[in-house]
Amino acid sequence: MTLNTSTMRAAVLSKYGEPLDVTSVPRPIAGPGQILVRLQVCGVCHTDVHIWRGESVPPHAPSPFVMGHEGIGRVEALGAGVSGWTPGERVGVPWIHDTCCHCDECLDGYESFCQHHRAHGLNVPGAFAEYVVCDARFAVALPETIDPVSTAPVMCAGITAYGAVRRAALKAGESAIVFGCGGLGLYAVQIASRLGVNVLAVDRDPAKLEIARRYGATETEIADVSLPSRLAAKGTKYHACINFAPTTATWDAMVAGIRPRGRIIAAAMVFEPVPLIQEWLTATGVVVTGTSVGTRQEMRELIAMHAERPLETMVETITLEEVTDALIALEKGQSKGRFVIRF
Repeated sequence: MTLNTSTMRAAVLSKYGEPLDVTSVPRPIAGPGQILVRLQVCGVCHTDVHIWRGESVPPHAPSPFVMGHEGIGRVEALGAGVSGWTPGERVGVPWIHDTCCHCDECLDGYESFCQHHRAHGLNVPGAFAEYVVCDARFAVALPETIDPVSTAPVMCAGITAYGAVRRAALKAGESAIVFGCGGLGLYAVQIASRLGVNVLAVDRDPAKLEIARRYGATETEIADVSLPSRLAAKGTKYHACINFAPTTATWDAMVAGIRPRGRIIAAAMVFEPVPLIQEWLTATGVVVTGTSVGTRQEMRELIAMHAERPLETMVETITLEEVTDALIALEKGQSKGRFVIRF
C-alpha cells in the first residue's frame, strides 16, 4: 500500500461556532526561511475558543483555516536558506509565526507587541494538523529531555504566564496577586514563586486554590463579592496584580490590593470596560498595562526553567476528532486542566 504523502489530516474551521471539520487537506511545503514540522502533539488554548467563536477574526483568514498554536513535533524538512535546524530535531510551534522585525517594538525587544505579527492558527495555518510550517527564526528549539505532552501548553499558556510575570517586573522578596487559577494562572504561580515572589492566588474554586498552594502560593483567597473589602483592610499591599480571569469582576479587587507605584497587568482577554479614575493614578502612581504572550528570549528562559524542573499542569490527552468537544469544555469552564491533542 502506497501512502499519499501530499495530504494530511487536519481540523479545519469552516464556519465560526460550528464543529471543526476533521478532513484531509494538502500538506504544506516549507518555503524560503521556513521549516516543515511533523507534529506529535498540540495543546488546545482558550484563545482557540475566541478564534473558533469569531471573537478574534483575522483580516485575511488562512487557507485552510487550521487553528492551534501549542504544537510540538520534529523537523521534517527545511526550506531554502534555513540554517541552525536539522531534520529530526525536536521543535515547538508557538503563537507567533513571525513579526515585521523592523518596527520600534521589534527593535526594542518587545516583539510580542508588534502590530504586524502573524500568529499560527489565526493568520497562518496552525497546529491542529499532522504538519505545520513555521518561520525558522521563531520556531522553538526544545531539548530531548522534555515530555512533549506536558510541554505543549508551555508554547502559549506557559510563555504568556512568564511574559506576564516579567511584564510585572517582579523581583525576589516582592509580592503579587494572581487572579484566576486556570492553566495560565497556575503557571504564573509556579514561575513567580520560583523567582522568589510571595504569591497570593485568587480563584472562585477552592480546589484550584489548593493546587495553587501546592504549586508555591503562600496565600489564597476566594474570589467573592467581599474580596475587595478584605484586600482593602489588609495592612500590606501588593507590588503587582496579574489578571488571568476573563472577567471585569476582578478589577475592584485589583484596585483594592495594589500598593502605590504597583503594577496591574492585564493578561486575560477581557472585552468589556472597567472604571478607571485618573485622579487615582495621579495619587498612587500605579501602572496599568497589558501583556501579550512573550518574546523569543523569554521563551528561551522559560524552556530552560522548564527543562531543569518541569512546570506542572494537569493534562488530558485527546484525539484530533475530539478537539471540538475540548473547545466546548473550555468555553463552559468545564475543563480540569489542559487539553492536548496527541497525533
